[in-house]
This record gives sequence, C-alpha cells and structure tokens, in this order.
Amino acid sequence: MVFGAGGRAGRRVVAEAAGRGHDVTAVVRDPARHPEPARHPEPARHLDPYGGGDRVRVVAGDVTDGDSVAAVAAGHDAAVQATARLDVPSVEFYTAATRALVDGLARAGVPRLVAVGIGSLLEVSPGVRLIDTPGFPADAREFSLGHAAELEVLAGAALDWVVVAPPPVLLDEEAARTGRHRFGDGRVPESAQGDPVFSFADLAVALVDEVETPAHHRVQVAVSY
Repeated sequence: MVFGAGGRAGRRVVAEAAGRGHDVTAVVRDPARHPEPARHPEPARHLDPYGGGDRVRVVAGDVTDGDSVAAVAAGHDAAVQATARLDVPSVEFYTAATRALVDGLARAGVPRLVAVGIGSLLEVSPGVRLIDTPGFPADAREFSLGHAAELEVLAGAALDWVVVAPPPVLLDEEAARTGRHRFGDGRVPESAQGDPVFSFADLAVALVDEVETPAHHRVQVAVSY
C-alpha cells in the first residue's frame, strides 16, 4: 500500500512494487485526478512486461485521518508513506499524517511503515544536521522541520518503521531505473565530482527493498549511489 501514490516518488514506488509482482493499493486523495497512477510511468515500464495494471488498485484515502488509514490499510502487509503537501504548514501536515498512520496502521494490523525522508535532516558532522548549518535557506528549513516532526512522532510509536532519506539534492525525475543504491547511516552521503544525481526511480527500488526485506528498523537512514 502506497500513500501519496500520485506523486513523484509514490507513483514510482507503485510501479516498482507492481513490477515485482506485488498487489498494490495506490492511495490518493482524489482518484479522479489519478485514474492510472504509476501503472505505466516511462522510467518503469520495463519492470512489468505483463502490463501490471491488474495488480494496482486505486483508492481514495486521507493520510491525516486515522479512520481513513485504518480502512484502506486493512489486509496489507506494509505501507509506504510518500505524501507531501505544500498548501499547509509542513509541521502541521507531517505531524497529523504520522499520528494518523501510527494509529490507523496499528488498528489495521499492518506492522511495517517505510517512509520517504529528506536529506536535509542528515548530519554533516556529529550532532549537526544540514538544516542547522549557516546559510541554509529558511523556506527549505521550514519544510524540513515537518519531516523532523514526523521522526519525533515515530520515535514514540510501537510500529516497525524506517525513514529513507535520499541525498539533499533535487532528485533526477527522468533517469531510468538502474536498481543500484546503497544505504548509509544518519549522515549526508559522500559524493564525488561526476557522480550521477540520485533518481526517483532508484529511490523507489530502495523503498520497495525495505518492504520486501526489512534491514533497518526504527531509524532514519540515508540512501544514495
């Protein structure tokens, strides 16, 4: 099950999971706006030679409402949180969404949550997050603090969760899936000049890997090439 299935990360997660043969529930606020979210996005078409539309079920859901989360989550093994809102304060949205997920997933009996994080919360030195460095843009800091609030809520939850944070750059929306990625820790990943920009397609690979074979538990981890 993927919350935020119509977004840049979410639709690729749906495609990646369906391409691996999973039945996927794609949760969006308004299914009329996303009649086919991620069934055949260009970067992931090669994943599913059988045209896995039958594996994808699109449903309406509100990730900030525990009752809605519980209703759509029933019968699932894991959930991916890939939602974002720019029309409400970030801390308000992510606090409400994370509380609803913790509540709704518990009621539905879903034990695992894999969430898309943000690289600006990774550390550049011990105890110093990127957002805390001098000159970090104020608007980006405000959005990042929403993800920080998400982590605070998760820290007090009994749920088995992981937050996967890509590098703190604009991810490549056009690059095809390579399947290549590596997990780090809570630090900003090192990169060398000429390294490719991490892609949404390979972020989806990392997220689905954590659903299929959980390797990180109750922690934020970096992912990069």
